[in-house]
Amino acid sequence: MYENNFPNKRYRHTLVFLKKHINTTETILDLGVENPFSEIMKQHGYSVENTKGQDLDLDWKQVKNSNADVITAFEIFEHMLAPFNVLKEMKANKLVASIPLKLWFASAYRSKTDPWDRHYHEFEDWQFDWLLEKAGWTIKDTAKWTNPTKKIGVRPLLRLFTPRYYVVYAERE
Repeated sequence: MYENNFPNKRYRHTLVFLKKHINTTETILDLGVENPFSEIMKQHGYSVENTKGQDLDLDWKQVKNSNADVITAFEIFEHMLAPFNVLKEMKANKLVASIPLKLWFASAYRSKTDPWDRHYHEFEDWQFDWLLEKAGWTIKDTAKWTNPTKKIGVRPLLRLFTPRYYVVYAERE
């Protein structure tokens, strides 16, 4: 998927945020198949298990049955039709999740060749907060960052100062 073009800035910011809230003694269930960032988490001492590629809109048994202390979901919920269901079923009481924010100057992302690589949702921050709160989560911390490109034009200029990614640390009692 990344073809040696890793989103280094996103990974760097996400790792700093994760380290701020999650101890390496806590076990993690990372939603989504094993990926470069789950490997980075392991390299930094985290015990990480990934979901197996099942459609989490329809099959959340692994999430519901997991005894992990923490659920991580990095750029997963925008691909789901109904992320509320899996958020409600999680047993873990800690969540670290990030999403790409909706950009007013760009359409939602859609791969024409890979049906799994499409965004059904591109949230505004308040929409994602509302989703988490309705699913029983209390947001404890958030962060945003931009994703500039090395292209020339109006949209690349807007990407210099318009936040693209939003990460949340939430807990449930």
